[in-house]
Amino acid sequence: MKKVIGILFLAVAFQASAQTNTELLKHYEAYYAQMKKQGDMQGVINALTHLNLLSPNQARQDTLAVLYMNGGKHMQALNTIGIDSNASDSNMAVEVKAVSLQALNEPQKALVHFEELFKRTPNIMIAYEMADLKIQVNDIAGATANIEYGIANSKDDEVRTYYDSQTPYQVPAKAAFIYLRGLSKYKLNQSDLDGAIAILDEAIALAPNFNLALLSKNALVARKNPPPPPVKKEN
Repeated sequence: MKKVIGILFLAVAFQASAQTNTELLKHYEAYYAQMKKQGDMQGVINALTHLNLLSPNQARQDTLAVLYMNGGKHMQALNTIGIDSNASDSNMAVEVKAVSLQALNEPQKALVHFEELFKRTPNIMIAYEMADLKIQVNDIAGATANIEYGIANSKDDEVRTYYDSQTPYQVPAKAAFIYLRGLSKYKLNQSDLDGAIAILDEAIALAPNFNLALLSKNALVARKNPPPPPVKKEN
């Protein structure tokens, strides 16, 4: 008799727990929908976190990581989905890992995920990020391959946005890749300043508003023509 009562108690407890879990899921699904409607991103994040605890779901977890990334919370994004490369990762997860590691100044680790992303969906924007990162880690041969791919495949209406000035600006994608070609030229041979400057001039000719290319060119010109040392005054 006691055994039967114990089984009945467990059955009732399990049913009550399932009902509670279902009610909580409905509550947080409604909360999630309301937060999205109100445009409250922190509320959306809170709702997704609760939903993922109640009913783990990879797509939901990836979405949560994207929200963290878009909000500039790159460490939280990586804590949500990890940094390891997995064949089963969604394109969304791979992009989060690549962009967040890049933002956290981990170029070598970021490259692993950008390479995977490029294998899945090759395009010039990914190629640009790969080339930029490879220049940073002194893989000039790898960067050159990405740059030449970008130049060959850039369409006239494709642009890249830069944020190095107070007002963001856009330049033709081809100019952006030629700029990287100039940087890689300098990295490969720092004594050939004229060669690097000439390439930067090509980028500037395509995009006269290319502030980053202008700054880089001016820095190389200053290195090529350093100011004379100050004249010592005689006592």
